[in-house]
Amino acid sequence: MDLEKALLRKVGDAVTRFKMIREGDRVAVALSGGKDSVTMLEALVRLSQRAPIHFTVCAFTVEQGKFLRPIEPFGEYLKQRGIDWTYHTDNPSLRLIEEQPDHGCDLCSRFRRRAVYEIVRGLGANVIAFGHTADDFCESFLRNALFTGRVSALPAVTYSKKREFRLIRPLVYVTEDLTSKFAESLGAPVIPCGCSQKTGTVRRTLRDVMGSLEQDYPHLKESLLTAMGNIQTGRLLDPRFLDLDGGSEENSVAEVNPFAVIA
Repeated sequence: MDLEKALLRKVGDAVTRFKMIREGDRVAVALSGGKDSVTMLEALVRLSQRAPIHFTVCAFTVEQGKFLRPIEPFGEYLKQRGIDWTYHTDNPSLRLIEEQPDHGCDLCSRFRRRAVYEIVRGLGANVIAFGHTADDFCESFLRNALFTGRVSALPAVTYSKKREFRLIRPLVYVTEDLTSKFAESLGAPVIPCGCSQKTGTVRRTLRDVMGSLEQDYPHLKESLLTAMGNIQTGRLLDPRFLDLDGGSEENSVAEVNPFAVIA
């Protein structure tokens, strides 16, 4: 299996399908220190060298006091690759850990979002790339359906509240088994975050369930991703999309297979 070819095909399909990157964009890659974000960075750098449009790529990391090892080796790796990298220590996040050690993920995310926008604004970028993978999309879809009563998942593309930045997730079609193999092939350092080690969470439970099911159904994630792109509103329970008076034929949506291009 050609890891680079498989990765670039999947990322390229996502970028094209969802119009993630456009002529003249400056893309700031959010590097968490893990295998997914470093894989995304390498994919976007390589695409920038081959794409028919011109765009530039830079990277940044937000220090919130949760890395389990020193970040310096990561910085050295990026320097050797000639990648523009900004490392930002977010003091409000460090105070949050000290003052509220048991704070939840939502509060931490709000602090991180504020810091991210501040950093990216300084970098002169208009696009922010996050390293959420196909696994994350599937887990989000199941978590929302099972625990919040909503049919929704992560958006592949969205905008910041004031539409100052386009937020993209180029790894939407890339599973973590691929990011693990690709990051290993790079010899890139992986700096884990303490949050990734947590057990007893809904996310961990869903990940374990998915892993168990995939032993018998190896294409489960592909099916879930296809379902997210093939919403048949007339067969759900939201009255806004139902013909309750019988005045027209049942709503239908043309079937679209998001894997057709990359198969």
